[in-house]
Amino acid sequence: MKTIISAKKMNIPQAFDDYATQRIESRLSKFFGDDADAKLIISEVKNQIVIELTVRYNNIIYRSEKSAVNKNDALDAAIDKIIRQIRKNKTRVEKKLRDTAFLDTYSDEIEEQYDFEVVKHKKFSMRPMELDEAILQMNLLGHNFFMFSNAKSGETNVVYKRSDGNYAVLEPVIE
Repeated sequence: MKTIISAKKMNIPQAFDDYATQRIESRLSKFFGDDADAKLIISEVKNQIVIELTVRYNNIIYRSEKSAVNKNDALDAAIDKIIRQIRKNKTRVEKKLRDTAFLDTYSDEIEEQYDFEVVKHKKFSMRPMELDEAILQMNLLGHNFFMFSNAKSGETNVVYKRSDGNYAVLEPVIE
């Protein structure tokens, strides 16, 4: 597993870098193997260490963000969250993970089946608009996200409100 560790506005001690790499590989390698890419971003917000962990494997992205006073606790919580995501969606992601990912792993646990039910389909017309106008429209509608046709690029984008109160834009990239 390839692990990249970076920090925002702080220095990471080499000891934590080594600890984080070893911890990520030891806890997640049974699910992903050597082909996965893990990216760890560490930052400090209001005397809390915030860890964002993103793992990419077989065109699936697993992401977790956890904060704690201690960076080791935040790291362990972020890894645990990704493991919970994998287990929660075991039947759906099992085809994309390593064949041996779930062998001898908590076989006593009750497997929960999660069926997703779509209760509404909605069609709407999109007109080209600037990002600022899309954010304004989203706020006027009282939604957490808004899909729009970007006037500059001509692409369909989604703007959404993040948990930290800021806004983010999803832009498609065809691979």
